[in-house]
Amino acid sequence: MNTAIQTKTLTLVQAITDGLDTMLGESKDVILLGEDIGKNGGVFRATDGLQEKYGEDRVVDTPLSEAGFVGAAIGMAVNGFRPVVEIQFLGFIYPAYEQIMTHASRLRMRTLGHFTVPMVIRAPYGAGVRAPEIHCDSTESLFTHMPGMKVVCPSNAYDAKGLMIAAIEDPDPVLFLEPMRSYRSSRGEVPEGKYTVEIGKGKKMTEGDDVTVIAWGAMIPVAMKATEDMKQKGVQCEVLDLRTLYPIDKDLVIESVQKTGRTVIVHEAHATGGTGSDLISLINDEAFLYQKAPAERVTGYDTPVPYFGFEDHYLPTPKRVAAAIEKVMKF
Repeated sequence: MNTAIQTKTLTLVQAITDGLDTMLGESKDVILLGEDIGKNGGVFRATDGLQEKYGEDRVVDTPLSEAGFVGAAIGMAVNGFRPVVEIQFLGFIYPAYEQIMTHASRLRMRTLGHFTVPMVIRAPYGAGVRAPEIHCDSTESLFTHMPGMKVVCPSNAYDAKGLMIAAIEDPDPVLFLEPMRSYRSSRGEVPEGKYTVEIGKGKKMTEGDDVTVIAWGAMIPVAMKATEDMKQKGVQCEVLDLRTLYPIDKDLVIESVQKTGRTVIVHEAHATGGTGSDLISLINDEAFLYQKAPAERVTGYDTPVPYFGFEDHYLPTPKRVAAAIEKVMKF
């Protein structure tokens, strides 16, 4: 009998659709909510065809009220459903911030564990797609500093589907960040049917002894290009894809930085208050005496994401990452 796993070659956004389709088919408790996700299939077509397949009661077009439909989803989750909410862009989530911070993240604690909030909030994020102001924010640290919320961010199609299924099955609320820049930039082999990628576990993309480079989402290809360039100069980098921003895979990070003694962190969010700062604190707490150089961050700048004519000057580039790698090597 042939037991080989069947796969499909998908883009990241197609893998998200596949994950949603898989879970909608498995359980009637899974319900999608969001603006234009039904007939239009969402602004990025991540839910294309799902309303036609599962009906308007399972894939629900909502009014233009993030606070309203996120609040409704919290109530649904507490009462046994597993809602998946789409925020069209991460920058549109702020009207719902109060619902997430005050209720979704706290209900398990507030009820002493009697109730959980098994909901997923999908949010395309990040610059590099020439979208208008507020559409390109990368403000994940607003949520990683929110105890009770889990935050995940895939960089490729395989992880996107596996993390989506894991997020829907998780008993706690999960913010599922989707890097717009990566939606259709590459394809990968994705198993058919159901599988999961464990929340809270990162992935080692390359082995190296000289420098640990930590990134996630759309910054993984940037980091990989920089480390390939540095390889030509004899510098062997170990690239880590966090995949989950909260809770961070501390064991993966500490094991790597203890081995290399040098760290470069890459994210497109603002430098101040970003996840890079949390990672440096973790390294100082757990591996300070192993370090051969201060950790370097390559990030966006402490300004709002600029209009699209200046995006390329705002975003981290392989050149900027390579310069940071050279700096820690020369320290």
